Amino acid sequence: MTGTPNQIELAEQIRTRTNAEFDRVSEAFGNVAQMQTGQDRLDTLAIIQILEEKRTEVMAINAAGYFIRTWGDSDNQVRQMIGQDARYRVIQAGRKMRRAEGSGSSV
Repeated sequence: MTGTPNQIELAEQIRTRTNAEFDRVSEAFGNVAQMQTGQDRLDTLAIIQILEEKRTEVMAINAAGYFIRTWGDSDNQVRQMIGQDARYRVIQAGRKMRRAEGSGSSV
């Protein structure tokens, strides 16, 4: 990791918390997927894949300043990161359409 010794020490702590947050969100989605069937389950598993790609991208960054600035306050940041992903938005739109079709509404 690059930065001053103090930055690196702080960033390593933040990095550990960030990884734990990715674990927590992944576990939550995994628990939901276990209760789902069909396309909803496939969608949730795809979201987990997106999450793991984001984790890989984030953990590959070696700049201490990045972790301090970006992840210093990581409340809901993992979910926000996923929510901003175009693939996630497509999944959500598909879910809305399926629900609308299932309710007999025309869209």
